Amino acid sequence: MRTATKMLATAVLAGLALAGPARADAASADRPSADMAPAALDSATAAALDAALAGAHRSDANKARDMYRHPKETLAFFGLSGDQTVVEISPGGGWYTEVLAPVLKDTGRYVAAGPDRQSKSEYMQRTLARFDEKLKAAPEVYGKVEVAEFGPDDLAPVPPGTADLVLTFRNVHNWMAAGWAEQAFAAMYAALKPGGVLGVVEHRAADDKPQDPKAASGYVRQDTVIALAEKAGFTFAGSSEVNANPKDSKDHPKGVWTLPPTLTLKDQDREKYLAIGESDRMTLKFVKPAG
Repeated sequence: MRTATKMLATAVLAGLALAGPARADAASADRPSADMAPAALDSATAAALDAALAGAHRSDANKARDMYRHPKETLAFFGLSGDQTVVEISPGGGWYTEVLAPVLKDTGRYVAAGPDRQSKSEYMQRTLARFDEKLKAAPEVYGKVEVAEFGPDDLAPVPPGTADLVLTFRNVHNWMAAGWAEQAFAAMYAALKPGGVLGVVEHRAADDKPQDPKAASGYVRQDTVIALAEKAGFTFAGSSEVNANPKDSKDHPKGVWTLPPTLTLKDQDREKYLAIGESDRMTLKFVKPAG
């Protein structure tokens, strides 16, 4: 993978140089409408996705979150197909791994690009250990999952130009906090084939307040994410409101982690936050221009 990183270095730097401030500040008049209808899944992918969502390998707790995360509708919007090479960036505990791995097992390829395995962070090491345990516990489901690294020191989970679809769920705020969001978007751009798709889901901040550069609350303005992607070279293809939650006021005492599933305040106002549900989220689709 370090060889791939070297191959990527020039592409990342070139993407950042070519993009420039003008791309990030492009007028929104030429952008697609705010809520696009999802493309229809092909019948084989739809059947495989239904089977994965109902699978015994998924815990009841994870299945209960489908009502907030809308995996079938979200993946349809991003254009998932069972024969694609799909890279998921920062899969965390593997919530979407449970969904994607079975769908791609027979005719596609699923790459889970997690944190640097040499990280000195105890949190990252615990995350890696839990993810590895998940894969080992169900080899019939996860036996073909490819594990790669994605971090500021290794930005090439796959060789450049080989992915059909790159996905990342609720990670942009982490990259902003760590100061390498631009590099992350440039790397995702480099990983994709021309015409490939980047799908992003992120906690959505109110658009009438300034963006915290470190996104300390966990919320990110939608125009900030679009600007990051466009600076990397992507074309904004549209958004979906499938993961929207109008009950979320976005002004919670412990940021987005006040809400479920984290419920950082534990029993304090627990019923209030359970009634709100999970955060309001943007669902954005970008395309790497062909040619």
